Amino acid sequence: MQCNSLKATKELERVREMEKDDNLPLFETKSAKGRILFQFYSLLIFVGTCFIFAYRLSHIPAKGEPGRWAWMGLFFSELWFCFYWFVTTVVRWNPIYRNTFKDRLSHRYEKALPGIDIFVCTADPAIEPPVMVINTVLSVMAYDYPPEKLNVYLSDDGGSDLTFYAMLEASRFSKIWLPFCKKFKVEPRSPEAYFRTAVEPLGEPVMAKEWSTVKMLYEDMKKRIENVTKLGRISEEISKEHKGFNEWILVASQRDHQTILQILIDGRDSEAIDIQGQPLPTLVYLAREKRPQYHHHFKAGAMNAMIRVSSRISNSPIILNVDCDMYSNNSKSVREASCFFMDEVKGNEVGFVQFPQAFENLTKNDVYSSSLNVIMEMEMPGYDGNGGSCYIGTGCFHRREALSGQKYSKNYKVDWKRSSNRNVEKSTSVLEEKCKVLASSSYEENSQWGKEMGLKYDCAVEDLLTGLAMQCRDWRSIYFNPERKSFLGVAPTTLLQSLVQHKRWSEGDFHIFASRNCPFVLGYKKIPLKLQLSYCIYLLWAPNCLTTLYYVTVPSLCLFRGISLFPQISSSWVLAFVFVIFLHRTYSLGEFIWFGGTFKGWWNDQRMWLYKRTTSYFFGLLDYILKRLGFSKSAFVITTKVADDDVSQRYKQEVMEFGTSSPMFTILATLALLNAFCFVGALKRVIADVEILFWERFALQILLCGLLVFINLPVYQGLFFRKDVASLPTSVTIKSTMFALLACAITLL
Repeated sequence: MQCNSLKATKELERVREMEKDDNLPLFETKSAKGRILFQFYSLLIFVGTCFIFAYRLSHIPAKGEPGRWAWMGLFFSELWFCFYWFVTTVVRWNPIYRNTFKDRLSHRYEKALPGIDIFVCTADPAIEPPVMVINTVLSVMAYDYPPEKLNVYLSDDGGSDLTFYAMLEASRFSKIWLPFCKKFKVEPRSPEAYFRTAVEPLGEPVMAKEWSTVKMLYEDMKKRIENVTKLGRISEEISKEHKGFNEWILVASQRDHQTILQILIDGRDSEAIDIQGQPLPTLVYLAREKRPQYHHHFKAGAMNAMIRVSSRISNSPIILNVDCDMYSNNSKSVREASCFFMDEVKGNEVGFVQFPQAFENLTKNDVYSSSLNVIMEMEMPGYDGNGGSCYIGTGCFHRREALSGQKYSKNYKVDWKRSSNRNVEKSTSVLEEKCKVLASSSYEENSQWGKEMGLKYDCAVEDLLTGLAMQCRDWRSIYFNPERKSFLGVAPTTLLQSLVQHKRWSEGDFHIFASRNCPFVLGYKKIPLKLQLSYCIYLLWAPNCLTTLYYVTVPSLCLFRGISLFPQISSSWVLAFVFVIFLHRTYSLGEFIWFGGTFKGWWNDQRMWLYKRTTSYFFGLLDYILKRLGFSKSAFVITTKVADDDVSQRYKQEVMEFGTSSPMFTILATLALLNAFCFVGALKRVIADVEILFWERFALQILLCGLLVFINLPVYQGLFFRKDVASLPTSVTIKSTMFALLACAITLL
């Protein structure tokens, strides 16, 4: 009797514990620590800036005095820098961080987890190799999640039979790869990434044998795909392997073809199982219809086509989209995202959950400043603290209703334990035919797609605008940065790739700011003012070029002519400039190192900050103006994901890659030479002591000019000292030298 009573008591305690657990949240939010120090630092910068402005206003040169207009221009540039610093301070003021409870999710909803539709986008097999694409596809197919609830869609905007062949191979290999991942708890679940970093388990003979077998099968598949890709066409023998290859008989070109839709693995089919008899995720290949007379709207159009097609095939309530180079590095990501959507208290209002971008091919000192560490570790949590994360185009989980244009209502509630709304058709072939019309080029005519539904059109950064629109429809967004990075991609490996990428981003960002979609207009009374300000940190990248170009040219040219724009070294006013510059840069260095960077990496980051502002943002602003005037049209430039062996070697050695005569390089070289000429001229006057008080009057200008010379050392090496193919071409050297000498000559007139 006593034993039975004890068992009953324990059972009652277990039930109470479960009931208590059912009331606990699926995620928690914590504010960043140590913000009082940051707020004190901000106050000091503000006070120092006030003294700088007091100096500028009290020492304006008189009318007719040399340098009056240069002084005024410098004052307005500093006003802009102060405003932009204020915006960055707003973003950094109250960052928040999230934590999920996956065990609670499993306890409550393991049998009722929602379906996930995963969208992978690719556009050109030459720039985005099919082997890389299928590694991303296989990594998301292998999530630690019920496979029957995963549906993977590849949008191939290149309409390439080479990519389709790679997908066919991946569908076969998945039957081996998925059970292998689950059995040995593989991380990451991209075969290429895993076998490149994992060590063969020699101490366990059974596992070692299976490990070697799976690796050999992967290498064989990879070799077949690479051979076909190198050949550039599908052989007659391969074309007989699947009916889908017949579609390419009717393809006129990459930009003129019918919808090609093939369900390679149908998750509804009881025979769609792996080698252990477990169900496989649904796998779909889609090349939407393209015709010359219809605008296809680039990636946004591809995403919208997949939203419609997936609504007929799987209709999952949650959609994940990833770029084809962003493989899954964390098999728990889907469960972590589900914690936010399925939380009983706050989950219903969540429209999307954004994971950070991270890259696997970064060098130790990140020569092109591609890591985005400070953005992902500080600015994005700051966005979240100010009202919600922005959408950055990849690694984002969306609620289908939010992405499809539905407005959030307080009455909106999802019953996750209800049965799935998945549509069931008679056969795979019937389903394929019914879905093709949804991806036709004329389907969106006279509709709200690209306006109120799906991703936004007519903007180079459709992701940012789409996320803003969802927030303005009252959906909440979440930024989640787990300890293990969820997605790893490929960063640019040349300077020009990085600059062109930022040119596109800055142009698209400013297009949003200068349109009716500006956060201050579209978000008025819909999102918090601090979130509206937060968007400006990126939307105002382009106009930053004007003040930066002014600051790196005018003070140096005035130094060359003998016009002082800063206080003398003996003046007490100089303390304000030294204090603000030293404190601001010291904080920047500390922040960079705190988030995993190195001192040299920080210096590279400062260099790229300058290069992007004087070239990428300048051409981004120029292109925006030309488009508004009707002189150019929108284009989508894909960042290449492959590099020649020589380029890769120089990248690993952190040698800056030039090699072409881009107008961007002409600007960089001209600015570098102009500052070199001015600095040499100033040093000559100091050494020769032509003017006794020259150093005292021009110390800050000399230091500024010298800093610009030092930061441009890689440019001087590319112009005069390097002889490899990655150096700056002779034409750039000649043009930049002429422009710099002309600027100096005009200054002396």
